[in-house]
Amino acid sequence: DAIKPFKNIKNLGELSIADFDAVKDKIEDETVKRRAKHVVTEIDRTTRAVAELKAGNIASFGLLMNASHDSLRDDYEVTGHELDTMVNAARKIEGTIGARMTGGGFGGSTVSIVRDEAVEEFIEKVGKEYTEKTGIKGEFYVAEIGDGGHKVL
Repeated sequence: DAIKPFKNIKNLGELSIADFDAVKDKIEDETVKRRAKHVVTEIDRTTRAVAELKAGNIASFGLLMNASHDSLRDDYEVTGHELDTMVNAARKIEGTIGARMTGGGFGGSTVSIVRDEAVEEFIEKVGKEYTEKTGIKGEFYVAEIGDGGHKVL
């Protein structure tokens, strides 16, 4: 509501990052401002992620995943020690292209894109560091890329 007198919008999803930057100081509550920033930047990242995937730019997609997690941690404040520990450990592995939290509720999960040749090292080292720092044994599920949903008839 703090933005509406200056920018006629129905929701934050209508703002570009430049639009948000022009009106963000109208939001007095710093927590609300950070949350709004996350929403606006996450929509931008998601739009760019689709374009990067369509263009086959997996490294750029990975950077957007990383930025998403960082924003969820810093601006939206919905990560926690366990999720941040897993993501930080994942990012130390040279073959990790991107890592971020996903889901929540029961403590959450992370999703990481890892080069095939680094998967074993990833599971070993990330699992070890995660257990050392949290006291929890992590579970790892390796998935392959598929064609996704499509019409078969």
